[in-house]
Amino acid sequence: MQSLFFTHIETLKARTENALATLGFDALLLGSGSAPRRFLDDTYYPFRTQPDFVQWLPQLNQHPGSWLLLQPGRTPKLYLYSPTDFWHQTPQLPTADWTAAFEIESFGDAQQLGAEFASLGRVALVSAERPAFAVEDWQHNPQPLLDALHFDRAIKTEWELHCLREANRIAVRGHLAAEQAFRAGAGEYRIHQDYLVATEHNERDLPYDNIVALNEHAAVLHYQFQQRQAPNDPRTLLLDAGATCQGYAADITRTHAFDPSSEFGQLIAALDEAQRGILANVKAGVDFVDLHLEMHTRLAQVLADSGLVNASVEAQLEQGITRTFFPHGLGHLLGIQVHDAGGWQQDAAGTLREPPAEHPFLRLTRILQPGFVVTIEPGLYFIPSLLADLRASAAGSAVDWNRVERLSPFGGIRIEDNVAITAEGHENLTRDAFEFVSQCQPAG
Repeated sequence: MQSLFFTHIETLKARTENALATLGFDALLLGSGSAPRRFLDDTYYPFRTQPDFVQWLPQLNQHPGSWLLLQPGRTPKLYLYSPTDFWHQTPQLPTADWTAAFEIESFGDAQQLGAEFASLGRVALVSAERPAFAVEDWQHNPQPLLDALHFDRAIKTEWELHCLREANRIAVRGHLAAEQAFRAGAGEYRIHQDYLVATEHNERDLPYDNIVALNEHAAVLHYQFQQRQAPNDPRTLLLDAGATCQGYAADITRTHAFDPSSEFGQLIAALDEAQRGILANVKAGVDFVDLHLEMHTRLAQVLADSGLVNASVEAQLEQGITRTFFPHGLGHLLGIQVHDAGGWQQDAAGTLREPPAEHPFLRLTRILQPGFVVTIEPGLYFIPSLLADLRASAAGSAVDWNRVERLSPFGGIRIEDNVAITAEGHENLTRDAFEFVSQCQPAG
């Protein structure tokens, strides 16, 4: 895989040099980021490397204070921050094969970089904060350059696709362990701990905070807690949980009914079938907005077939009924960031296409291209506040509220796959990972 990494770096160099030339910059300086100190405390928030830095140096995802200098026609140069410190482990100069793509120099005091960078010319600086050594005329986070780089970032290199496949395999091991814990009667906290053990991740490694939602908690889209006490009557597990490989993220959701043959279990199966149906149309040249709207059509059919809504598909869409049960977008770009940058961008100049007014939470409005990696994540939720609004509206008369009340204690359903767009169609990284990991599991 090392050759894929070197090809990846060459691709990034070509993209960066083109953007710098177009916008008139002589150099780009990327910061790895810093971990800010907690207010009125002497400890620090967990460090997370700045995404644009990770794309070049995924091997150095725990190195705050470092810098990468990119100049056209020159080898990228890494300035690795390695202070004298007896409280913490300080990084040593790396020696692995990947280092052949870079010049590497360590430093202990950021002020010494000022003299070295003084003659760089017109510099674009990408970092959360402007460092003290920055020259006055450097442009800090120039939006035109960020737009150009982030637009290209949607098209993944073969190295990035390799990392995303592996991240999905890691996450799937956690999902299988979590389902097993759920069926054994574990609570949210224990399910989460089993997930961490199976993925060999700690909290810092996760690309986002796991959503481990039992029963009614599954109706909270970004449920943020983990109850220690297991419910007396386990009904549902909605697990939205990922993993990382070399800084690249998996973002997978699965929903399980404790009794798969129950009415709610049948609803999960129906949404899974609808999700598979929409996947058949995920390919290059397709407008993601159209996919999102088609998913609402498919969901309307699920609601009608299940008896939850006594109205035609057309009537449900016209009255906005499906938006009560599925209020978020169908998916988003995925890569270094879980919600990767550039989802609304239509070109390298930063032209934005916002989602339809009726679907404001859709994060992706681009035409799919080979190399994109996106999530496909329809949902069907029983969210009390949204249901109350629907019940009070004229469209509420079409809903079987007795059935809604019966199913509300189950919370809701989300099924999320990570999909790579190819020239021929797509590669489902998530379902392939479930098949691969299941085949590798020891018998018994």
